[in-house]
Amino acid sequence: MSERAYDVVLYGASGFVGKQTVQYFANHASSEGVQWAIAGRNRQKLEAVRAEVGVGVEVLVADSQDQQAIDAIVAQTRVILNTAGPFALYANALVDACIRFRTHYVDITGETPWVKTLIDRYQAQAATDGTRIIPCCGFDSVPSDLGTYLVVRHLQREWGVPCKTVKAYFQAFGGFNGGTLASAMHLYDSSGATQMHDPFFLNPPASHSQAEVDRNRDPQTPTFDANLNTWVAPFFMGVVNTRIVRRSSALYQAWQEPYGPDFTYQEYLKFDEPLAWLKATGVTAGLGLFIGMLQQPQTRSLLQPILPKPGEGPSEQTMNEGWFACALVGTAIDGRQVRGLIRDQGDPGNRATVKFVCEAALCLALQTNELPGGQTRGGILTPATGLGDVLAERLRRVGMTLEVNL
Repeated sequence: MSERAYDVVLYGASGFVGKQTVQYFANHASSEGVQWAIAGRNRQKLEAVRAEVGVGVEVLVADSQDQQAIDAIVAQTRVILNTAGPFALYANALVDACIRFRTHYVDITGETPWVKTLIDRYQAQAATDGTRIIPCCGFDSVPSDLGTYLVVRHLQREWGVPCKTVKAYFQAFGGFNGGTLASAMHLYDSSGATQMHDPFFLNPPASHSQAEVDRNRDPQTPTFDANLNTWVAPFFMGVVNTRIVRRSSALYQAWQEPYGPDFTYQEYLKFDEPLAWLKATGVTAGLGLFIGMLQQPQTRSLLQPILPKPGEGPSEQTMNEGWFACALVGTAIDGRQVRGLIRDQGDPGNRATVKFVCEAALCLALQTNELPGGQTRGGILTPATGLGDVLAERLRRVGMTLEVNL
């Protein structure tokens, strides 16, 4: 790997999020001595992005379905950062090449059925070779997964007791981009959509009691939460994030670094007074209606003309004015609690996602020896199991709040 031409290649660099990764690398990566390039299927668009950002990096061209061309790119780099979705349609050749060339990989997918196919196909080989394939490194699912990891380890370090539960509570403001919506629509069309209802379907094979399944079911209704003394609602990304966190817990359990016996994780949307109950009820009903319309091709056609298309997204003003906060409450087996917070300025689906995935790639490019498990760890990993404290510290250095308090 040390003889490869590039440390990181940004694939999908002409897309809506891809352009933002180019700008981020121009601002942050070059100062750290990172050798990087941009890649995608359209040379003209890639060169336009390069000119717009004002960088002199190489442009590499390969259609996502052209395995030979993809191989030529992957063989030249130590890390692939991929923002070209829907990932179930456009990322298979990239991941396959990363496995064969032992190139580390990160992306921003939230398509958990596709992640399951990667686990089934590649987990054993990636683990043997020490290749880190880490999907879900955007707003899906870094705050949930890394936040839970930080809360659990802080509790264990300070009190020496296992963790029983972690709950995360989200608040956010921002907009959707067309690529995210296209991925969501493709997800509901895929044969794996029904798998998403299994709380443990990304975990390594194991038997789960009915009581364990019941404890981990996705919330369906608004509830009053005693931890925060306010009303909460189901979080629309919970069906993705909870599966990633449970995979992290299961992997750490297998590596004899468990979170705790019968550990459970759940997440919610948090609402402040006044009228928190009304807000939680209204958002739950609206979300149910929106997802129902996405799932039905007939009603989806009514939504598509008014939703952003791939390559489109929020305005610069909306992205700059956006923000998110993820408050976490970890409870030990003896009932004591710790509180965590991950917060940042900037639209979560774009600005925060770009920061998460770019810093994830830089972890792999610059600090492999410091990552969880050292150089030998590989597999279809999660942000917590593949990047851990190294990613947390990098995010703090670029201005994000990540803190845990007793």
